[in-house]
Amino acid sequence: MDPKPEILAPAGNRESFLAALAAGADAVYLGLKHFSARMEADNFSVGELAAMRRLASDRGTRMYIAMNVLVKPDELNQAARLLDKLNTYVQPDALIIQDPAMARLARHVGMPCELHLSTLANVSFPMGLIAAQRLRVSRVILPRELSIDEVRAFSQACPPEMGLEVFVHGALCYGVSGRCYWSSFLGGKSGLRGRCVQPCRRTYSLVNQRNRSFSCLDLSLDVLSKLLLQTPRITAWKIEGRKKSANYVHHVVRAYRMFRDHGEDPAARKEAQELLETALSRPTTHYGFLPQKTHPAVGTGEETGSGLLSGRTGRLGGRLSVIPDRDLLAGDRLRIGYEDETGHKVIRVNRATPAGRPVLYSPDRGEPARPDTPAFLVDRREPGLMQEIRGLEAQLRSLGTPEVAASEASVPRVRSISPDGPVRVMHVQRGLPPKNAEGEQGVWLSGEALRQISKKTAHAIWWWLPPVIWPGEEEETLELIQAARKTGARGWVVNAPWQRALLGPLEGREEVWAGPFCNVANGLFIQTLAEWGFSGVMVSPELSKADFTALARQSPLPLGAVISGIWPLCLSRTLARSVPLEKPLKSPQGEVCWVRRHGETYWVFPGWPIRLSSQEKALAGAGYQLFVHLHEPWPRTVPQPSRTTTVNWNLRLL
Repeated sequence: MDPKPEILAPAGNRESFLAALAAGADAVYLGLKHFSARMEADNFSVGELAAMRRLASDRGTRMYIAMNVLVKPDELNQAARLLDKLNTYVQPDALIIQDPAMARLARHVGMPCELHLSTLANVSFPMGLIAAQRLRVSRVILPRELSIDEVRAFSQACPPEMGLEVFVHGALCYGVSGRCYWSSFLGGKSGLRGRCVQPCRRTYSLVNQRNRSFSCLDLSLDVLSKLLLQTPRITAWKIEGRKKSANYVHHVVRAYRMFRDHGEDPAARKEAQELLETALSRPTTHYGFLPQKTHPAVGTGEETGSGLLSGRTGRLGGRLSVIPDRDLLAGDRLRIGYEDETGHKVIRVNRATPAGRPVLYSPDRGEPARPDTPAFLVDRREPGLMQEIRGLEAQLRSLGTPEVAASEASVPRVRSISPDGPVRVMHVQRGLPPKNAEGEQGVWLSGEALRQISKKTAHAIWWWLPPVIWPGEEEETLELIQAARKTGARGWVVNAPWQRALLGPLEGREEVWAGPFCNVANGLFIQTLAEWGFSGVMVSPELSKADFTALARQSPLPLGAVISGIWPLCLSRTLARSVPLEKPLKSPQGEVCWVRRHGETYWVFPGWPIRLSSQEKALAGAGYQLFVHLHEPWPRTVPQPSRTTTVNWNLRLL
């Protein structure tokens, strides 16, 4: 029988870390001030982590360090030195990674800890575990969008030396993790780099209606988590929230310990539910965890700001105030409205205030919040919890913080190739390309396209696998691959490294390239793909000009780049009922987007395409050999684009 799953708590600052220890978390995951997918959290230095590691070990709590970001070509040396310091001073129990380069660097500097593959790596179908195993990871963190039946499918496919981690509580992203480019596309701040500015939480308008069409509720499996106890290979229940308060961490950890350890006791279940209700989350949803009874992920009719809705703004004698609908404690923090609204502000409650009594505040410069703006309780300073935290803080101070010396660690050498051969062009279609089409032809793999193919042309087509393959699509994808092979197919483009497992041993003259959704951005990642039998790589379109150039100097495989087409803002598994397919929606800044469904996935597209064609000469000069044009039929109801974008070509990707 498998041991009980650990309760894995988030910590984005010192108070939250100590709150997790006070609540009895089995493990805590934290980030550094660099290379973390939650860069908006406070995060920690190596010296701070060293002291915190000692305190956690004394209490029997494991520590995992998240270095789960896309790594740019000029950051490999910095990452190696940081990993070397972690190995010397912190010795974490596990490293959470997204980029395979981090796995190579961790082993290169001698880190003996476990490697956990982040949900940002997008292992979205059970056979992907086979490919992930080649990185020697001990654990794979599953997507949040899965049903219990799909989790069980992963459990059945899981190798005996690997475990699975499942999200049980916390914020939901609208986009599938590792498949959201929204923030990067609109300003160079990449979610894959931990810099997301959450454009999905803005208001979007359709005709005369405005709502938060893509703003998700929080996930809460609560009592349903008992189903995970009956599922083998689940080694951890993960709580999201490295930007959340100590109150949130403490309450949610305690609640899920009760669900895990005393879930058959009605009194314990009731207490756990009460703890979750006071954890200052958004309204929650079970999402699609029960396939026979799914719940909406997007709450367009509800308040989806973080924190607990606790009152609304008003005026008292001409002064601005919040009228709370619950008792407030001294030290509570209230957030007024949303970050994208006029008058947004976070205020501190200076004294205990009963429900209904106004809390006066002064506005920042600019226009104040409108009357009846919602106010959310985002932090609570409960005396009992704060006393526990102060006691642990004293223990932490007594341990001291070591002086961290510089590291001389270097990066394993990657031998780049000299470009050989002519520049190639590939046009990628949803259906079969027209006759006499110029250049090489790529086609998204589908039954419809295969039915139209002839053996005369099959060998010349590159078959593109989708960026996300859900568990229910795995068998169909395998059948389509075999059907394509029978027609003579020999060119493949996979859009997650783990999709390599679907192809099995390559036959005859078959080739496989990594597609642009693999998020490749450095030479060590490409070295891994070369060892897995890849013939070439299409790099991430998020990169800047400097990154494209630097990557060409360290690649052991031929490189390609997307230079035109409609790149999606994100891929999602959900769509609010109020959002129609193939219709234009506008953000408050007038940015147009629209949604189309392919298989089980919704693609959110911008109203304007990528256009890097003018940079083709520069890319060819740097050594790029393949230029990709993505073709997507434009909806008749969406205005034709009046502009194009070069994404981050002229920016510094953050």
